[in-house]
Amino acid sequence: MDNIRARCNQRLAEYNEKNQSKQMNLVIFDDALRHLLRLTRIINSPGGNILLVGVGGSGKQSLTKLASFIAKQFFFQVQLTKTYNNSNLLDNIKELYRIAGPMGKSVSFIMTDSEIKSESFLESINSMLATGDIPGMIPKEDKDLFSLESKNVYTKEVGGKGYEPSILELWNFFISRVKDCLHMILAFSPVGNKFRERSQKFPSLFSQCSIDWFLPWPEDALIAVSSKFLGGFQMDAKKEVRTALEKHMGKCHDLVTEVCEIYFQRMRRRVFVTPKSYLSFIDLYKDVYKKKYDAIDVEDQNIKLGLDKLKEAAQGVEELKVDLKKEEVKLKETQEKVDKLIKELEVENQKAKQTGE
Repeated sequence: MDNIRARCNQRLAEYNEKNQSKQMNLVIFDDALRHLLRLTRIINSPGGNILLVGVGGSGKQSLTKLASFIAKQFFFQVQLTKTYNNSNLLDNIKELYRIAGPMGKSVSFIMTDSEIKSESFLESINSMLATGDIPGMIPKEDKDLFSLESKNVYTKEVGGKGYEPSILELWNFFISRVKDCLHMILAFSPVGNKFRERSQKFPSLFSQCSIDWFLPWPEDALIAVSSKFLGGFQMDAKKEVRTALEKHMGKCHDLVTEVCEIYFQRMRRRVFVTPKSYLSFIDLYKDVYKKKYDAIDVEDQNIKLGLDKLKEAAQGVEELKVDLKKEEVKLKETQEKVDKLIKELEVENQKAKQTGE
């Protein structure tokens, strides 16, 4: 497992290097690695389709992108707009048919809950999984064109030189190649009634797909994730404190999950804490830690500045004391002169009184 994990991390680094604007910061712990191996194995198999079932934020899309990159497949995901409808979806699938059919390239086509604007989307996907064709998607003239475009590949793989296949043979070969090379990845959440209703309305979504359940992360996975995201984070803490913090974060997530179940039992309302919530929790902790740590630095600087001001004031007071002592000496001398002058004036005043009498 460690050797496989190292290889997958290498592939992840290659993916991030080639997709600078869409980098994925994944932690490939044991459970994630097993999901990745299932995905890669299934989409590498002819006609392999998979249904990923788990609450939002479980890593279904990220692992699918990595698996598609590892398998060297063409990855496609619907880009929703306000005007996107079933006609646009059929146009996209038609282009994927061209890539998977005449071009013979393997295609990974992922569709999530949030991209299903209408149940008609699932009707098209259901038909594609069941028969390989979607009624009304490819007009008659385009069917002939697709069939003829597949002739060279048919000659190499099936008929041999000199054999002239019919249009019907070429069309059946085209559909067969599409079913083998176009891999459907559905990412659904089991929350609510939609999952159950879709299993009844669109059976091919379930019968034609291998199902992989994304269950809650185990505690060792949570600790591995916190270790990954806190490993390069600068903290003023000893190693044993940092290790204890990483374990504590995993336990906090488990505790919140337990409280969510208690809340459901009492209030009959579901609240889901997903792996994405856990990552947000770690990011928030780092953000709060940095703000508080920076605030301590600011307070420390303010205290140092205040102490420096007090020290300067104390030095100023000492200097003033010295100046005051000098002034006191001058004042004493002046006072003595004044007293002497007063005495002399008193003597003169007495003399003046005697003379007047």
